Amino acid sequence: MALSPEIIELATEIIDTLRGNSETLSTAESLTAGQVSSAIVSIAGASDVFVGGVTAYRDEVKISHLFVDPQIITEHSSISEEAAIAMARGAIKSFGSTWAIATTGVAGPNPLDGHPVGAVWVAIEGPVCQTIELSLSGERESVRNAATASAIATFARILRHRN
Repeated sequence: MALSPEIIELATEIIDTLRGNSETLSTAESLTAGQVSSAIVSIAGASDVFVGGVTAYRDEVKISHLFVDPQIITEHSSISEEAAIAMARGAIKSFGSTWAIATTGVAGPNPLDGHPVGAVWVAIEGPVCQTIELSLSGERESVRNAATASAIATFARILRHRN
């Protein structure tokens, strides 16, 4: 993913804000497969605030590494608001970070578990918690890139307006 100037600017803002507040960030990614983490660590100084991330493509990894309750996946599916929240909370638990960003959804090319291509959930957990549901269109890479950009932009907005 080639990062747009806007995403670079937002990632820089995130790092500066977290550093200024002595806070840390971790990620739990499914459909974005590390792109959110990559966007953050592309900025010099990210190691001051970025703790780590888990790419949890399979449900068993969400369960074993992010402590997602299997019942959440059974009842709501791994492509749900509940799963995204559980993934973010699991990242905070795993890494001891102040904040976590989680992404889950369907990048394509085919629907998954009754969810259409482009169905995405992003969860931000920390001192402020928020979820967003996205309904994206396009090919696999454009869905993943848009989900990544939305996650970064949402987190930057939360940090900017939380006080």
